[in-house]
Amino acid sequence: MTKTIFYSSIMLILLASCNIKEKSDDSIKPLKKLSYHESYLLEISKLPVKENPLKDTIQMVKIRGGKFSMGGITNQAREDELPSHEEIVSVYWMDIHEVTNKEFKEFIDATGYVTTAERPINIDDVTYDPGALIFDETNPSMWWKFELGANWKNPYGKNSSLKGKDNHPVVQVSWYDAMAYAHWSGKSLPTEVEWEYAAKGNTQNTKYFWGNSFSKAIQHANFFQGEFPSINSKEDGFTKTAAVKSFHKNGYGLYDMAGNVWEWCLDTYYPNAYTIRDKREDGYFKKYFNKSQEKVVRGGSFLCAESYCTGYRLSARMSSTPDTGLEHTGFRCVIRE
Repeated sequence: MTKTIFYSSIMLILLASCNIKEKSDDSIKPLKKLSYHESYLLEISKLPVKENPLKDTIQMVKIRGGKFSMGGITNQAREDELPSHEEIVSVYWMDIHEVTNKEFKEFIDATGYVTTAERPINIDDVTYDPGALIFDETNPSMWWKFELGANWKNPYGKNSSLKGKDNHPVVQVSWYDAMAYAHWSGKSLPTEVEWEYAAKGNTQNTKYFWGNSFSKAIQHANFFQGEFPSINSKEDGFTKTAAVKSFHKNGYGLYDMAGNVWEWCLDTYYPNAYTIRDKREDGYFKKYFNKSQEKVVRGGSFLCAESYCTGYRLSARMSSTPDTGLEHTGFRCVIRE
């Protein structure tokens, strides 16, 4: 799908979700109002942490640090993937696969956290029923539509369920939801640099983690085959999400670093990120350049086609607003040493 269509759809839900909260204080001088973003991060910081956080790195892979070339290297590279440049990363651990529905349910049951898509939407003091975005292949002018009742438990609307999908990646989770899970689990979302380094799987100068041959893609990634968006030949065996570990792992032993679902990263999205790297803090972009505060997503999804976003390429970047839930977006976490 084109980035223009992706952005325009996401902005619809953004405009329907902004709500300012005021922080009270007994001092004479009133404190600055907290934005929706600041309020949400404050709420997340107050969530409990697991009694025994996964510091023992169960179901994680140790990624040894080093130097690597980051960014686009082929004629498919878009402007926001350029220029190709050198990055350095330290040692860290990464989840072997995307966070699953079963794992996310454990977090919900332990904390009582309510995801963004389950919260009523407030616009000018008028409250609307919650929901999230689902893909509508019948409407090329606006492929994404807001569906009442869509959330992580009902990814395609209130009549859908997770039956038989415990080991599928959780979807319809916002960046805030991913941050909340990471906080509870004692982990973090990966920076965009960490994500691409891990995705490469110790390869050098290749388009995909398995090499440069697109013909081998169906062995390594869940993506869209056929005439996008209406005719999916399903050569890889899947229409939407696949259970984690359904495809070959990369050179670091990580699954689904290409396809299946887009994965949230820690960074705020900048289209010119690679030319302003000196603006990063702690290895990622914390600050934002517009009110939508778009965050980076990486790796592509079951909706990525060779004729459109090709998001399963190692250097491919996309973004979404942090309060947006989508049926093809999930996440995985890291622990830094």
